[in-house]
Amino acid sequence: MDRKRAVNSTGERASAKLRKARIRHFLLTTGPNRLTRGWFYRRHHAEDLLVREEDIFVPGWPKAFDGIRIGHISDIHVGDLMLADRALGVVEQLRIAAPDMICNTGDLVDLHWPGVETVAEAIADIKAPLGNFFVLGNHDLLDSGDEVARIVSEAGTTVLQDEVALVRRGEDELRIGGIGWARTPAQCKQRIDRAIGDETVDLLLSHNPKALDHAAIKGIPLTLSGHTHGGQIARRNRPNANLAVIHGHIRNAGLYEHGDSRLFVTVGAGSLFPLRLNVPAEIAILTIRSQ
Repeated sequence: MDRKRAVNSTGERASAKLRKARIRHFLLTTGPNRLTRGWFYRRHHAEDLLVREEDIFVPGWPKAFDGIRIGHISDIHVGDLMLADRALGVVEQLRIAAPDMICNTGDLVDLHWPGVETVAEAIADIKAPLGNFFVLGNHDLLDSGDEVARIVSEAGTTVLQDEVALVRRGEDELRIGGIGWARTPAQCKQRIDRAIGDETVDLLLSHNPKALDHAAIKGIPLTLSGHTHGGQIARRNRPNANLAVIHGHIRNAGLYEHGDSRLFVTVGAGSLFPLRLNVPAEIAILTIRSQ
């Protein structure tokens, strides 16, 4: 009886979050679009996607994997603002970039998971020689995180839910940890500890960049995150002066250092509302250099 009550309580919380997300979506997206007779959507869909190339020098990065190119994609948000056909175009640009590894740090869906199957399959079909990895974001959980994880896994991508995967190149090994959605630094800590225990990890995937502090304590050289969208609106030439700061995301766009640990936060390929100003949507192609 207690277990049934706990399951019901979890389901009720998930439903409440979905309802709130749908209201927010109406207020910020579908409502304004109707008032402008579709102008918001037309303008948003006309914006280009940036393929961002960046070298990252990482202390402690395994020498055997020096120079690997990671295709870091996040926050596609398949839904009204990212129809499946448009998302497939984004994935095609990732394929053309031909990264050695693909790391997807979540929010594949916006509100509802049906219709995301073709996008998950297209991402998995990119034959990255060092693997294709995914962690769940908060939006992936709104409708059904289990369904999103199932779809991505069945497509052929490795879904990491508080666990570690090994990538081998000859005799050498790269250890990749991935944690599920965690809202606070304390929750990030719990998930990181659950995932890696006392083991060493070279790369951590976390939707929330608040994982960095504990990742640094654990000696993880590199963390990849998304979630913030870079605020979507920022001051010109000052990417960190953006709307994400309102929500307490002090590490919200680009590269950060914490001791010998590094964090890269992509501003994402999709959007939460149909306006980006000085924060173009992106796919990040990261060349990781040993330091």
